[in-house]
Amino acid sequence: MIGIVVVSHSAALAQAALELASQMMHGDGAPVELAAGTDDGGLGTDAMRVADAIDAVASAGADGVLVFMDLGSAVLSTELALELRSSDTPVRLTSAPFVEGLVAAIVSAGAGASLDAVAAEAEGALAPKLSHLDGGTESAPSHEVSAPGAGAAPSAGAAASAGAAATARTGSGIAADEADSSVGGAPQTSARVLLVNAAGLHARPAASLAAVLGKLDARVTLRNLRTGNVVVDATSMSALLTLDARRGDELDVTATGADAQAAVAELERLAADGFGEGAAHAPEPLAETGVVAAAAAAEQQVVRNGRGGEPGGIGLGAEPRAMGVSPGVAVGVVVRMAPAAPEPLAGAPLPEDARAEGAASVDAAFEAVRDGLERRAVRLTEPRSADARAVLEATAALAGDRALATDAGRRVIEAGLSPARAVWEALDAYATKLAAQGGMLAERAADVRDLRGRVIARLTGVPEPGLPDRTEPFVLVADELAAADAALLGTTACVGVVMATGGPTSHAAIIVRSLGLPAVVAPGAGAVADGVTVLLDGTTGELVESPSGERVAQASARAVAPPFRGTGRTADGHHIDLLVNVGAADGAHHGAELHAEGVGLFRTELAFFDRTTAPSLDEQVEIYRPVFAAFPGRTVVVRTLDAGSDKPLAFLPQAAEPNPALGVRGIRSARASRAVLDTQLAAIVRAAQAEHAEASVMAPMIATVTEARKFASVARDHGVARVGVMIETPAAAVTAAELLDVLDFVSIGTNDLAQYTLAADRELAVLAELNDPWQPALLRLIRIVGAAGAAAGKPVGVCGEAAANPSLAPVLVGLGATSLSMMPNALAAVAASLAGVTRAQCVAAAEAAAAATSPADARAAAAAVLA
Repeated sequence: MIGIVVVSHSAALAQAALELASQMMHGDGAPVELAAGTDDGGLGTDAMRVADAIDAVASAGADGVLVFMDLGSAVLSTELALELRSSDTPVRLTSAPFVEGLVAAIVSAGAGASLDAVAAEAEGALAPKLSHLDGGTESAPSHEVSAPGAGAAPSAGAAASAGAAATARTGSGIAADEADSSVGGAPQTSARVLLVNAAGLHARPAASLAAVLGKLDARVTLRNLRTGNVVVDATSMSALLTLDARRGDELDVTATGADAQAAVAELERLAADGFGEGAAHAPEPLAETGVVAAAAAAEQQVVRNGRGGEPGGIGLGAEPRAMGVSPGVAVGVVVRMAPAAPEPLAGAPLPEDARAEGAASVDAAFEAVRDGLERRAVRLTEPRSADARAVLEATAALAGDRALATDAGRRVIEAGLSPARAVWEALDAYATKLAAQGGMLAERAADVRDLRGRVIARLTGVPEPGLPDRTEPFVLVADELAAADAALLGTTACVGVVMATGGPTSHAAIIVRSLGLPAVVAPGAGAVADGVTVLLDGTTGELVESPSGERVAQASARAVAPPFRGTGRTADGHHIDLLVNVGAADGAHHGAELHAEGVGLFRTELAFFDRTTAPSLDEQVEIYRPVFAAFPGRTVVVRTLDAGSDKPLAFLPQAAEPNPALGVRGIRSARASRAVLDTQLAAIVRAAQAEHAEASVMAPMIATVTEARKFASVARDHGVARVGVMIETPAAAVTAAELLDVLDFVSIGTNDLAQYTLAADRELAVLAELNDPWQPALLRLIRIVGAAGAAAGKPVGVCGEAAANPSLAPVLVGLGATSLSMMPNALAAVAASLAGVTRAQCVAAAEAAAAATSPADARAAAAAVLA
């Protein structure tokens, strides 16, 4: 029996949380003691009171004690209490969520689970809520303390319990006609049950079911036939909630073990009774040939272009359309990426005497992968490979992160997992945490999964997943392209890339653009077979199977552009500055080699990542000087640090945020770290002076005129000659005229402006249609900014991904953009596009596109004018 102690500053809060949790129980529960508030009824915690509560639970016969704490000083009081207590019962302190975790722990403890299992259930309790909010799952860490000589080693089943509590997998269940068979000699029973209570399998029914099944010798697996969601441990309340099981849903049930029949019978009885809530009128259950089968069929549907519905390409009808993420046209034979390592089976626990050797093999595999990635990075010596090299080095650093290898090794030692299984679970948990953060961190989850596959390949003796070894030109098709592979595309015969998932801001997309390879993200890419010839257009997002010769010629003609000569002009001589976006000196030199007119966006945050302390003034000066030196006497716009919870920095700790895209990022981080901003501004000015250049500086994530005025004042106090801001929020766009009253220029970040205008996370491929830069709402906001710039006689730049689109460039100019800043490889195509049209055509195309009601109509309207 496991006991629970609740430590809270508020006695009322602790009592309310306990009352809520107790209502989930049926029958006897675990012993619970409260250590909350002060003796006089005030707010606070007392170490002696916590110690007494632990001793009280221990004296009630508990085999272990799980302690919940609400706020910071509660942790300190509890840690002191461990020194003051008189009992020697094993104690675990948990950072599980106070309400959800307590409910899950009391239910699990009441079912007779071990301390490890109770803690794992509590720490996975947020999974159902995160899953419902489309945020992924995250397990909080725990801290275990035992009295000397009374250590409680985690059991081999703890990891499995934790995984079941935090994960819902999609898979197939056991058909009803397989009932009463056996697996490996263990009795097996199967059935299907219909949920008839009004609210379905919500918290109270889930708690009741977990408590009943937890007392039986049976392993019960449930599958929701409507969603396909699977739970492999029905004794976990939090796992059951991830089924998303509603009234009218039918559940496929499979039970194995000595009490398999009893477990299924209990489940059938509870469901028929509505889990004590009664039966509501339920709709007919979903046949397996219904929604689930329809979804599977939709995945195979081939639609004939990136926009869906017309002959010529690939998409998914009403599903997300394909989108271009790197401009250009490519034709080649489809070759697929080698598959990632499959999930290793858990298997039987390793013998105790084999675990140390297993953990050592994990360390060796991580080191081998790190060494291999570092060798790849060394091979990338060209300036245009700077971004790729930086990402490879970052991935190698991830492989060298001792915390990941240690976590996996711990799972081998403590739970007896095989090395491959331990690596899978450790890195899967880390990738899930990143995915739950959203924003840029969610993109890094792909890098972690790539590392997972490489390490497992080393452990199992199979080739690492990666690029195909081909000598003839090919188009690479990948479900998910890792940055480590994208970095090496330039050393292969690859001529274009198709990814099933991702977005224009992913590491892989950034690298592909830097290499000048056309690329599209096409959710329907799985329908294209190996060996088929395809044409892909990274500007329009089109992906065409077996294209005709005429179609190839037309696309190729659009893609061929003369080299950029250094001056952007329309056909009638209207000048547009064509600039480059860079992240370091190598990128600036590459842009200069391609005759860019300057730098429109210098992303300085690359100098800050992977640092535990902020770079010093002198360090930053040395980083910034080469960028100014590459463009003597020309425009160099430096963006101040664009960091935050979506791009965290170790030396700028921040609280977790439920929606990082709407949190403390960009200029907002300066509220808590003004010294970092001051040092950066001083370094920029000093670097510009050293190269006899004029410093132009802009701040990211400005939303109000007040913010702009304050930033301008601070920047000018440091000697910045030209001060501007990024237009990334609708608020900034509609107040552009007032912003330009206090600024020298503005630059539009179309990626963020689109996501905030359409309320669609720019990282989600399923929302690509909403983040289309041709969205009329986005174009109208850009027009507002352009008009404000014209009225004030001040520059309006565009430095988002839209600026690199040759088809959209004339429209942006017509909307009022005076400069376009892009990846260096896009300069020639954009310059050629502008050179073929007049200023009047640009204005007319812009008005036609902005007046449209959909991105497709906007494209067509602009094309009609520009033709």
